Amino acid sequence: MRHLSKKVTLDRKTAARRSLLANLAESLIIYEKIKTTKAKAKAVRSLVERLVTKAKPNDLAARRQLMRVLYTNNAIKKTMEVLAPRYLKREGGYTRITLLGNRKGDAGEEAMVEFV
Repeated sequence: MRHLSKKVTLDRKTAARRSLLANLAESLIIYEKIKTTKAKAKAVRSLVERLVTKAKPNDLAARRQLMRVLYTNNAIKKTMEVLAPRYLKREGGYTRITLLGNRKGDAGEEAMVEFV
């Protein structure tokens, strides 16, 4: 039974999972909309929403916390200067997941993650 088991492993080891989620989060921040599988969409949603919430104070400590997860300065800059001010009065729920159906090749459930 999986009582109180919150970690979504995506069938990957820790380093590969962190890299995957960081890349998905960075793509979502830069392009504001990505298409991926349903499981990855659910996993990246919580990460991106935490990052936007951390960026709201718009100070050096917030920037350094974003640097721990995101790779490029473009994503950090956009989170601090565009996304955080956009959602300043919103308490949470910055992203939306829309199910797109099954993929043709392997019938994997696809979903689109976008900012509200």
